[in-house]
Amino acid sequence: MKWIKDEEFIRGNIPMTKFNIRILTIGYLAIEDGDRLLDIGAGTGSISIEVALQGAKVWAIEKEKEGVELIQANSEKFNTNINIINGQAPENLPNINFNKCFIGGSGGKLKEIFDYLKDHLEKNGIVCGNFITLNNLYEFINLLNKYNYKDIETQLIQSAYMDRIGLMKGQNPIYIVKGVKGND
Repeated sequence: MKWIKDEEFIRGNIPMTKFNIRILTIGYLAIEDGDRLLDIGAGTGSISIEVALQGAKVWAIEKEKEGVELIQANSEKFNTNINIINGQAPENLPNINFNKCFIGGSGGKLKEIFDYLKDHLEKNGIVCGNFITLNNLYEFINLLNKYNYKDIETQLIQSAYMDRIGLMKGQNPIYIVKGVKGND
């Protein structure tokens, strides 16, 4: 399997899940051919593109117009078929079921998103979120517990990249959190 490097994506002023975080996140999601993934706060579409290339059917929601355009451009560049929704989660999400969900951005509506997932994420479905703030991290973990998710895992990733002259440039630490939907 070929993973896509960050510089291969068409970029703009919209946040993108970086390569090492993207690969770990997809690993936590345990993506398989035939999965149905909901990507909330899809940004440039980097998670959506990689997951679609692994055979999953993808719905990507993004509220920023530039993000929607970037997802479309990247989808075309990498020849993927992604259902792109220009809107806000959860009010603009489709009334279908998923077995995987990635939350890259919640727009401050994590509780409402979990209410949606209660009815639209299948039993034993996986939800995974990436967070840079402790407040969102704690809220996500509390919601996983409140909604009886199991096999909760949390990992903090801190990385740095070498620039062209050899200096290491630190990236924001990212919390990756995953839970498996249990009995309601």
